[in-house]
Amino acid sequence: MRTFKLKHLRDSVLLHELSSLVELDRVNTAQLLAYIAEVDERRLYLPAGYPSMYAYCLGALYLSEDSAYRRIRAARTAREFPAFYEAVAKGRLHLTAVLLLTPRLTPGNVDELIASATHKGRPELEQWMAGRFPRPEAMQLGDGISPLSTVQLAPAPVEMGGAELALAPVGTDPVLALGQAGAARELTPGPVEVPSRPTRLSPLSPERYSLQVTIPRTTHDKLRYAQSLLGHSNPSGEIAGVLDRALDSLIAQLERRKLGATDRPRPQPRPIRGRRHVPAAIRRAVWERDGGQCTFVGDRGRRCGARTRLEFDHVDPVACGGRATVERMRLRCRGHNQFEAERVYGEEFMRQKRAAAAVRRVGNSAAGRRSAGAAAARPPVGRVAPQAAEASRSDHPVKLEELLRLALGLQGPRVAPRGERRAPRAVVDPVGAPPWTQAPAGP
Repeated sequence: MRTFKLKHLRDSVLLHELSSLVELDRVNTAQLLAYIAEVDERRLYLPAGYPSMYAYCLGALYLSEDSAYRRIRAARTAREFPAFYEAVAKGRLHLTAVLLLTPRLTPGNVDELIASATHKGRPELEQWMAGRFPRPEAMQLGDGISPLSTVQLAPAPVEMGGAELALAPVGTDPVLALGQAGAARELTPGPVEVPSRPTRLSPLSPERYSLQVTIPRTTHDKLRYAQSLLGHSNPSGEIAGVLDRALDSLIAQLERRKLGATDRPRPQPRPIRGRRHVPAAIRRAVWERDGGQCTFVGDRGRRCGARTRLEFDHVDPVACGGRATVERMRLRCRGHNQFEAERVYGEEFMRQKRAAAAVRRVGNSAAGRRSAGAAAARPPVGRVAPQAAEASRSDHPVKLEELLRLALGLQGPRVAPRGERRAPRAVVDPVGAPPWTQAPAGP
């Protein structure tokens, strides 16, 4: 029977047993990282009904958001560089040190960095890294923000250039942007831009929330212009009311794009244009039937809780003659859609398909950057909708700052230049729940 009353222990015994427990904890931590890395590599969270390793750690292992993020990222680092297992087990490195070193690791410097970080606390290690990897003077704008604090610990998709706290749809993986082992190496060795203030969304009461967000001047101008347009319906100019109306407009736009939402559905649906085309009427019916949630059910009867990065999946694969009907379509998150495709076509075939798609995305991204250089910095009036559609096709949930920019762009045009008058536009009423879904990409 365990006891937590230790007053009977002599001082020497208490100190000895404390030291022994710390050593055991270090070994257990290294072993835990190895198990997390292996489960993550095998993607065993998918058949259990979870869309990501992060969701599995929260839902099945009951880890906190912070603990799950730190251990998953440390495990992926250690899987790529196994020397970290031994360093953690022997107490040479703590988890904070592993996370601080991760963005700077390469196969050529891993031994050097582990040796230099041995038995260093966080302040000492940060000071050493500042000398080893000096950052531009502009980084001082984020004074007081350490390299570790530039990554998000709970629970949102993470980029090293920013941090959002608890703003992503439920079920997203905060280490998703870093990918599997090795993806973080893509951040090396360039400087990392650090924001002065992270976005924060905190509950104040069951019905009220506090939002703190940094926005650019262009978004500020749109916000002020929207306030003036809503002067009659919102005389006080309350920003919460403006934001609510703006998000109504954006949600309606996204629902039309993703779900084909409309107040006047066609009496006769259009003929299906291709094997993979899913008509709007079918998308609407499937979304409503499935409740905007992944329908995958795990081995133990648990339904996946993912409500983001959803895709319209053919129950019968298209390659096997499957057709888009309400009865034979379903919602699946990206992970479980890929999991089902691997069951049908095989892991190696799907791995090759994903690799080819990644090459195409790189080429399209490069072409997009070239064309964007010649485009205007801000869209003309009435051209915000294509950007909203593009945002809905993104693989990662939109940042709150980007969401505000798009929402305010739909609420009203940008501030008119001096001498130019612009007519206000109508506000679209809200339609249902927000469709944080992915474009149809079922097998």
